[in-house]
Amino acid sequence: MSGMTGTERNSAGREAPASEVAIEVRYKETDQMGVVHHSNYLVWFELARTHHCRVAGMAYRNMEDEGYWLMVTGVKLTYRGAARYGDPVRVRCWLESLKSRAMSFSYRVETDGRVLVEGRTDHVWVDRETGSHCRMPEIVVPVFRSMEG
Repeated sequence: MSGMTGTERNSAGREAPASEVAIEVRYKETDQMGVVHHSNYLVWFELARTHHCRVAGMAYRNMEDEGYWLMVTGVKLTYRGAARYGDPVRVRCWLESLKSRAMSFSYRVETDGRVLVEGRTDHVWVDRETGSHCRMPEIVVPVFRSMEG
């Protein structure tokens, strides 16, 4: 897929297309100790996830325009190191699992060859009109199936 930067092994043991976003740590993202505040990694995950969907062929905005939301239902982060103001970091994203009503994305944040954070976000499809959980919309099925590897 255009815009992908290689593959990562997902929980099913398959190679899934992965993408990356580059971020330079901004001063406002750091805490009093001079390191990136833990909450910013979730923001970076969102940047990476929306980028990943866009380069795979379905921007979040298009999903919403079709009448669907991809709601976050769970988050897991494992901190392994710290980023500091000015550090160049890369956030890597890939589809971890895909089901008819839910999916998970995995992430890895790195700088200078060091892994800083690994994580996952879990999501369910929601019909925007009713606010109810629903099956993955047919219009996005080919795009998300292509992300499975």
